Amino acid sequence: MSAEKMIETVNAYVDLLSTGSAEEIVALYADETAVEDPIGAPIRTSREELLEFYSIITNMDKREATLRWVKAAGDTAVFEFTLVTGTGGMTFEITPVDIMVFDEDGKVTSMRAVWAPSDLKQL
Repeated sequence: MSAEKMIETVNAYVDLLSTGSAEEIVALYADETAVEDPIGAPIRTSREELLEFYSIITNMDKREATLRWVKAAGDTAVFEFTLVTGTGGMTFEITPVDIMVFDEDGKVTSMRAVWAPSDLKQL
């Protein structure tokens, strides 16, 4: 797995958080995966769980994700991004650091998001 391919997938992930469907985001994941968002939350492993999770974001009235930085080496990419979401007249911002591990096909086999509820800001 090349660093360039991992960075390409990270860029696609962040772009899809802004404009894509839950199905498009989940397509970045391998069939066998583990998503822990945030760290300490129950781990999601099934396609259905991932679709449900990402549908929360993709069904928002407003959503905009901006990549701040990314580092990739070996089979792992680490990146920080800002996500602004809004619904019902309320807007929120969070800036997590995500850790993604990839398989040899470039699919995400593991994603852990480092953030705490106190990091979520109402704008």
